[in-house]
Amino acid sequence: MNIAVIGSGMTVFGELWETSPRALARDAVKQAVVDSGCDKKNIQALYVANMLSGTLGTQGHLGALFAEELGLSIPAYTIEGACASGGLAIHTAVLSILSGEYETVLVLGVEKMTDHKPEEVSSALMGAGSNEERLAGATFPGLYAILARAHMEAYGTTEKELASVAVKNHFHASCNPKAQYQKPISIEAVLHSSCVADPLKLLDCSPVTDGAAAVILSKKPTKNSAVIIASQVATDTLGIAERKSLTTLAATTEASYKAFAQASISCKDIHVAEVHDCFTIAEILALEDMGFVKKGEAGKRIGEGTFSLGTAKQCVINSSGGLKACGHPVGATGVKQIVEITDQLRGRCGKRQVKNARFGLTHNVGGTGATAVVHILRKESL
Repeated sequence: MNIAVIGSGMTVFGELWETSPRALARDAVKQAVVDSGCDKKNIQALYVANMLSGTLGTQGHLGALFAEELGLSIPAYTIEGACASGGLAIHTAVLSILSGEYETVLVLGVEKMTDHKPEEVSSALMGAGSNEERLAGATFPGLYAILARAHMEAYGTTEKELASVAVKNHFHASCNPKAQYQKPISIEAVLHSSCVADPLKLLDCSPVTDGAAAVILSKKPTKNSAVIIASQVATDTLGIAERKSLTTLAATTEASYKAFAQASISCKDIHVAEVHDCFTIAEILALEDMGFVKKGEAGKRIGEGTFSLGTAKQCVINSSGGLKACGHPVGATGVKQIVEITDQLRGRCGKRQVKNARFGLTHNVGGTGATAVVHILRKESL
């Protein structure tokens, strides 16, 4: 597999009160088109990733809506897979090129969340949970808190180690001009922030975010492009009560195993990765489930600076700031991860640039691990 990311772009992430979804889409796509150097008329299909528009915005026909907005009279598809919508849209677009149906396609991830009341957003997000979880009044902070508590009891993970994930990712976001939060925070600030769902504090949780990201994929690489060399998806039960384990996300393990096999490399070859840190425990689980560290060791290793810019001993994790600090406009997140890794491999990330990055990985999760999407990218020099 060699599918080139020939153009990428993203908006600033944040509480963008005055910006409409249409404007977000125009901004991200314009950047991607300019970056690609290709004529927009060469784009043959559009894939739109979004989770909440049908629920919160009462508009579910986004493929046609954004094709019209962008002036593209082409096949257009709406992809929804909870917070993994962006990753699934990339995967679907990759398959469409591999099939021979299209040569050049556009993937757009967009979400407008802050226009709605917090309780409305929380309820809509729980559309990715099981019926039993919703009937019990569970929320995703509560569900991930259960996973965190199970991990703490099994491996001795501490609240300070959870907090170290947030500290690292806020530091990375301080080097990212498009991040929602661009100020470093301390371990003490995380530990003393309000409790949301014990043991998770406010600063253990990703924010509600508006934003859009776009990439143009092609079977023909351009100069200094990044190439997708693996694209894999796996699923698990919707609810966590049906799982064999609460300390691993089986879908992540399966998708990453298949992706590394497809790319013919291992996690030791990865220089930079964007992993799904919707809550601090989620990054710890991701690093362990994908084999970057042994089970129970991720929190300690993050606290030691193993995966941080400037001190990374293996690779840098969430150089953008991750979902935690760059922001989490849910439908756009998986596309934004591809944008970040593409920029890293092309050497254009400024203060947060990872030196000599050749291989990158993205990991996008829907729900509490009911869907996991893993992509591996390689720097391609022509």
